Amino acid sequence: MVPTTFGVLVLTFLLFHVVGGSPAEVVLGKNATAESLAAFDARYGYDRPLLCGNWSAIRALGPTPRERLEKQGARGLCRLPLAYGLPAGSYRVTAGRALLGLREVATGLTDEALLDGPAPLTFAVREGWKAVTLDVGGVLPTALRLEKKTGGFFDSQFIHYGKALLTGDFGVSTEYNLPVTRVLKTGVGPSLALTVPILVGGTLVGVMLGLLCAAWRGGAADKAVLILSTVLMSVNYVVWVLAGQFLLAFKLRLFPIWGFESAAYLALPVLIGIVSGLGRDVRFFRAAILDEVYKPYVRTAQAKGLSGCRIMVRHVLRNSLIPIVTYISLSIPFLFTGSLMLESFFGIPGLGNVSLNAIHSSDMAIVRAVVILGALLYQGVNLLTDLCYAWLDPRVRLN
Repeated sequence: MVPTTFGVLVLTFLLFHVVGGSPAEVVLGKNATAESLAAFDARYGYDRPLLCGNWSAIRALGPTPRERLEKQGARGLCRLPLAYGLPAGSYRVTAGRALLGLREVATGLTDEALLDGPAPLTFAVREGWKAVTLDVGGVLPTALRLEKKTGGFFDSQFIHYGKALLTGDFGVSTEYNLPVTRVLKTGVGPSLALTVPILVGGTLVGVMLGLLCAAWRGGAADKAVLILSTVLMSVNYVVWVLAGQFLLAFKLRLFPIWGFESAAYLALPVLIGIVSGLGRDVRFFRAAILDEVYKPYVRTAQAKGLSGCRIMVRHVLRNSLIPIVTYISLSIPFLFTGSLMLESFFGIPGLGNVSLNAIHSSDMAIVRAVVILGALLYQGVNLLTDLCYAWLDPRVRLN
């Protein structure tokens, strides 16, 4: 679990921080000012190096300075008005010469500092002052880069990301301006209220039908259930939702069609969730039970005169539990992440609905948290499933 979990965390971090592009531009839009982008990066920690390093690029230089440099070239000094005043700290720029324009915060007094030396050129802004302009020379336009010194070599986004996860801190939602954990807590209850009955009800009905099919294998009842299972598997999930809403809720008025005010509002989505997955469940449970029906111990039990019902429930079903538990364990992470389709169509404020709203609003903190929690929950369930094998089957031993 340890290397797999670490790989999941690294992969998730890279997907959301590298492949996904700049989080500031995703949230604020490509027309946002450099100052607002820089403020967003500073607030959420995106102004740190990605993995490690003592320097990190900042957004103090926009596209206009580069255009001016292209016109003037690398001859002499070119004034670059900064997108925002650089606060106190250490900075460096890829330039052979630089003239720094400073302004004191308290009095508004201005000052200049001429910097000269080998590139990259490092300079510091004194406490109580801000750098408002920067004149650079001796550098090609494409090589210009302004960086800020970090608090240490490991003062990076990935290290802070890992430390925050260890403390259960998933960051702050940019949509709600609240901690992500607080936003997710509001959706856990509705999601569990929807998904737990679907999992329990679907499993019980599926196992019962699977036992009946195995007991009556080859008969008319077995063939009828198999045909019905195939039909259930062939109907698209969206069709079940739309048909249930139109026929049972709108036409017959048997269920509420939208909302989350009482248990009655969950009856129809739970029914749809069970029916839509029943065909797949029955076929799997039937196959798992049939693998045990032809084992020698079943013939021994029959020779002892045990009833068919007792043989199927006490012996066959018990020995079929390992593949059944494995199959069920794959659905347990679904309990937490919720059913995106059902919650969206029925107005249930669960985690699926929260995730969908986060995707629409580009709230990557919530989307990332749901992905991470789903992956970690899947890992934990796999571990518990492996431990259950030794309890279900005495022949399995833990080394």
